[in-house]
Amino acid sequence: MITKFKLKYGIESNYQLIVIFIVFGITGSTAALISDPLMDLINIKKSDLNFFVYWAVRIIVITFVYQIILLLVALIFGQFKFFWNFEKKMLKRIGFKKFISN
Repeated sequence: MITKFKLKYGIESNYQLIVIFIVFGITGSTAALISDPLMDLINIKKSDLNFFVYWAVRIIVITFVYQIILLLVALIFGQFKFFWNFEKKMLKRIGFKKFISN
């Protein structure tokens, strides 16, 4: 199962796989950690909005911030190329094909 996963994503070693998991973990934790201060920074508060609207906005904001953090953490861990390719695939899937060059 791990071998198929590594082949599918072009992962060359178990070490690289572990580093990729670490990058995802750090990125997710960081995005969760900075979500409250970020919402305060853009002056969006739970008390000002409907519960569902607040959480929809928060998820959208965090999604975009997560992508930036992912590339920064990947750069630090030497996995920028892997994650940039990962990002390009995701952006193409959500409709940004004409903005992404191969």
